[in-house]
Amino acid sequence: MKQEQEFEYRSRLYYDELKWLYMELYGNKAMLDDLMETARRFYEERKPRLKRLDRKREQSPAWYGNSSMVGMMVYADQFAHDLAGVQEHLDHLKQLKVSYLHLMPLLKMPKDHNDGGYAVSDFRQVDERIGTMEQLSQLADLCQKNHISVCLDFVINHTSNEHEWALRAKNGEKEYQDRYLCFDDYSIPAEYEKTTPQVFPNTNPGNFIYDEQMGKYVMSTFHGYQWDLNYRNPAVFNEMAANLLFLANVGIDVFRVDAVPYIWKQLGTTSRNLPQVHSIMRMLRMLCKMVCPAVAFKGEVVMAPHEVAPYFGSVGKPECDILYNVTTMACVWNSLATRDVTLLKWQMDAMDALPREYTFVNYVRCHDDIGWGLDENAVRSLGLDPLEHKKFLYRFYAGDDPSSFARGRLYNYDPVSQDARSCGTCASLCGVEKAFWEDDPQEMELALRRHVLIHAYIASLGGIPVIYSGDEIAQLNDYSYEQDPKKSDDARFLHRGEFRWQDAALIHKPGSREGRVYAALRDLIRVRTEHKVFDADAWEHTWETFDKSVLAFERRKGTERFVGIYNFCEEKKDIPLGFNEAFTELFSGRRVSGMGLTLEPYEYLWLLRT
Repeated sequence: MKQEQEFEYRSRLYYDELKWLYMELYGNKAMLDDLMETARRFYEERKPRLKRLDRKREQSPAWYGNSSMVGMMVYADQFAHDLAGVQEHLDHLKQLKVSYLHLMPLLKMPKDHNDGGYAVSDFRQVDERIGTMEQLSQLADLCQKNHISVCLDFVINHTSNEHEWALRAKNGEKEYQDRYLCFDDYSIPAEYEKTTPQVFPNTNPGNFIYDEQMGKYVMSTFHGYQWDLNYRNPAVFNEMAANLLFLANVGIDVFRVDAVPYIWKQLGTTSRNLPQVHSIMRMLRMLCKMVCPAVAFKGEVVMAPHEVAPYFGSVGKPECDILYNVTTMACVWNSLATRDVTLLKWQMDAMDALPREYTFVNYVRCHDDIGWGLDENAVRSLGLDPLEHKKFLYRFYAGDDPSSFARGRLYNYDPVSQDARSCGTCASLCGVEKAFWEDDPQEMELALRRHVLIHAYIASLGGIPVIYSGDEIAQLNDYSYEQDPKKSDDARFLHRGEFRWQDAALIHKPGSREGRVYAALRDLIRVRTEHKVFDADAWEHTWETFDKSVLAFERRKGTERFVGIYNFCEEKKDIPLGFNEAFTELFSGRRVSGMGLTLEPYEYLWLLRT
């Protein structure tokens, strides 16, 4: 097909549906025409390399779901000071066989209050402290040459109050005030507050702030310096879509679309998960299919599996390509604290009931806190009170429970609801920090086993396993944030410290904790990428082990049959799984029968039969 016909062909596939949704929301044909002209312009400006990639991925639309996709999440400035440093240290990722690099927010942001980059002041500039847009484009090109896909956050719900639109709104320009949810008095905000939950009731109570300069109330769901965009205004949708296409043309492969459920606000509702949100995501998806079909969407939807699934859309009308497996992450940490995998097994069963085409990001830690959003009915079925169990968990991971091996901090504690979240690096939460300071070799051994165990579990699931930068070397908490008045009230900076290259230099030192963890994670990635049974669309189901501390599950694809077995406690376990066939253990190469297995404390087995 001639290139000049390519955009027209793709547009014909999607235009009728796009028009229907756009007119339903906005009823403005002239703005729709402007949007299509913008899409055509970005198609024409797209690099030849990216257009070749578009055509390749059109032939393999689920390219992100194969077993070779293994990610790492990094803050460019914390990892290597800036984008130039990330480029210099790309070998660190290549040696680990990372094929998906999530660059945390790096667009222009306020100097002080920026929520870790989620308060964006300009969607078309890299923050000058991190680099330039040209450097981002160069890094994306280099990553693509090294078979590494680049993911970038796209903050869709809000801008910073230093964004040009916000500054012009403050100066009284009604056109820009209409791009936010601005009100002359508190009467309408008061109505919103009756039904709209608070995200941060302690640090940012309410959903509105009063801007003195503008003399108006502004909706700011997350923080007062993050102004929510008004997607009832077609100018907002058109310009945000243009920003997305601009970044796609820089060379971004995957967009982590931030805070998806929040983007449409409506009185009398929770302003969460409204039907218009799905229309907006579907329209953005179709625009990308016209201009840059190589691009995939990863939605940040932090909910239970049955609430998350709608954000994939339908088979005929997909929205997000990838979603976060946040409940499984919480269940993993619950299993370590309780030595009981029951909730984790039930969570796996819920995930396995979803269509196999659904692709999730699986992880043990990320830039954010651990929210204890466990299924309350499931918790009750175990004879536990949900609130008391949540309190046990966040106290355990703060190190306040006598049985705890963890060292962490509480985040966003609410004295009224007694809700709280947990922060800390994976290693510190697994006991490495405690064992280090107490100089206890036996506890260190158990802590390292925990750290590797949960990464092994995540690596054996379908979808995309993503490692949080620093976890590959068992990096400990960074308490320096407590001395910084700009950060001290946000415990998430406990695990957002600088990457310790002096520790990374120890990965080749025999017996070092850094070397043991790095080697183990490298082996997990190597084995995973060698077998299609780890593809996202493989069939999976859990097994009964008759031991609450041991999880087992099976995956099948083609001729490969995989069984993963995980001991989530510090006791040796004898597990009869009841199968006569001989499997090969993928790391040692030994032959294993399921009639009688012995697992050492926190041991895992990856068994394969072909």
